Amino acid sequence: MNGVLMEHGFMLRLRESSLWPRVGWIFGTSAGALVATMAALDRHEELEEFLLGLQPDETFRPHRLWRLPFLGLNEYALPRTIEERFGDLTEVARELAAAEREVVVFATDASPATPGPDTRDYELVYSSRRTDPETMAQAVLASAAISALVLPVRVGDRIATDGAWVRNFPLAHAYARPGVKRIVAFRYIPQYPTIGTAALVRLRERLSRFGRVPPIRAFVAELREAEERDARGEPGHLAEMILRLTRAAIVRNTVIEERLADEKDQSIHELARLRADVRDLVARSVRSRRDRARLLEEVEARFDRANFPFRHDRAIPRITVRATAEDVSLDAGRRDQREWSVEAKRALIERGYELLDAELSTVDVGTFEATEEAV
Repeated sequence: MNGVLMEHGFMLRLRESSLWPRVGWIFGTSAGALVATMAALDRHEELEEFLLGLQPDETFRPHRLWRLPFLGLNEYALPRTIEERFGDLTEVARELAAAEREVVVFATDASPATPGPDTRDYELVYSSRRTDPETMAQAVLASAAISALVLPVRVGDRIATDGAWVRNFPLAHAYARPGVKRIVAFRYIPQYPTIGTAALVRLRERLSRFGRVPPIRAFVAELREAEERDARGEPGHLAEMILRLTRAAIVRNTVIEERLADEKDQSIHELARLRADVRDLVARSVRSRRDRARLLEEVEARFDRANFPFRHDRAIPRITVRATAEDVSLDAGRRDQREWSVEAKRALIERGYELLDAELSTVDVGTFEATEEAV
C-alpha cells in the first residue's frame, strides 16, 4: 500500500511535467503494475478515489488460524475489491490494449516443475499490446500477490505470484526496448517487518501451567529454545527465516538491476572514450595521410564489429526516485489491523509527488526531453 500510494503521487507529478506526452511505455512490478494500469489510461483521479477508500481487509485479509497450513496467511481480497469498485478488470485490460501507452508487468512463475532439468528463468512478462486482455488482467493481480501473504494465482496456463522475486525494479526491460531514449523511474524501498517470538512467548506463558504433561513440557522447552535463538539474533522459527530470505532475495535482485544499468551506461561511455582515444593516437602517430586514413577506417570498422553484451550504441539518461515510507507506513496482512486514515494516505501520495518534484528540479528537463523518441 505504501508503494502504491507513493507511486501514484510520483505519477501525478510526472503527468504535470512536460515529459508526460513523451511517455510511451510503463514497466511495473507489484505496486507498479497496479499503478501503471490506471496511469496508462490517464485515470489518475479514479485511482486516487479508490485508494483513499481502501482498507486493509479489502486487500489482504488474515485467515483464521486453522486455515494457515492450507491457504497461507491471508486471503487475497484485492481482486474482488477491484471488481466491486471498477468492474471486470478484463474490460480495463481491453481498454489498456488500445491505449496510447504500453504497459509491461512482471510476475514470478510458480508453476509445478516438470520431470527432468528445470531450465525456466521463472520470469513471466506480459504486455498490454501482446497479451490477451483476460490474461493481462490476471497478470496485474498476480504481480501484486505478495508471496509472504497469499498463495499464487492462475495467469493463463501458468501459476504465478509476486513479480518482485525475479524483477522487482524492471530497468533492464526498459533498456532493452529500442525506442526508449529516456527513463524516469520509481524505486520503492520497503521497510521489512520482523516476526520475532513475541507470540511464542505468550503461548509459552499460557502453556507453562500445564508443564507437568510430558508433551506440553517438551513443547515449552522448544519454545524457550526459539526465544533463545531470537535473543542471539538467529531466526527463532521457520517463518522468520523465510521472511529474512525473502528480504534478501528481493533487495538483492533490485540492487543488481540498478547496478547493471549503471555499469552498462559506464561501459558505453568508456567505449566511446576509448574509440576517440584510439583515433587520436592513430592521427598523432601515423605521418602518412594515406596510411592514416586507411588505419582509421580499419579501426572504425573493428569498433563497429565489436559484439558487446550491452547496447553500445546509446546510453540512456535516467531520473530515479528512491522512496521509503519513513514515519507513515500502512501495512496489510496483520491480525491486529488498524484502519488506514485518509490523512496518512494523502501524506504518502504527497511524498511520492514531492520526491519526483525534487529530482526534476535538479535536471534541465528541457534537455532531458529533447528527443524524437518517447521515454
